[in-house]
Parts: sequence; C-alpha cells; structure tokens
Amino acid sequence: MCRNIRPLNNFEPPATGAEIEAAALQFVRKVAGTTKPSAANQEVFDKSVAEIAHITAHLLDDLVTTAPPKTGTARARAAVRYGRPA
Repeated sequence: MCRNIRPLNNFEPPATGAEIEAAALQFVRKVAGTTKPSAANQEVFDKSVAEIAHITAHLLDDLVTTAPPKTGTARARAAVRYGRPA
C-alpha cells in the first residue's frame, strides 16, 4: 500500500489538499493493516487520517530546499512521453 504514497515536497504547483489527504489515508491504511475499518473503528480511523494530513501539510509548508521545484505530474509527463492527453 505505501508504495502509492508519492513524494509531495518541492513541486510546482504545490501539493494539493487532496494529494495530502490521499497520502495520509494510505499511511493510516498501512499502519492499521486494513483498507476499510470496522464500524467500531471508523471514527478513530477518520480522525487519524485528518490529523496526519494536517501534520503533513505543516511539514510541507516548513520544509526548505535549494533544489529547483519539480514541475508537472507523472500523468502529465506520461502524456508528453506517449503522446496522449493528460
């Protein structure tokens, strides 16, 4: 599951809230060992995703780098490479 978490730092445009949320969801799924929690665990599962997304957004805001920002997404690069619309 964690191989679906993509690096989110140093991109132009910056990572969106949806991308951060998706990474947090994948992380919680991996740690919990389930893709769909039981009804008894749904609330704590959702709370964990929200908290990790919040912390991740702060992390991305505070990281400093001297490297030039990466542009585009893998989908956009693949579209150029294979001549397909993104």
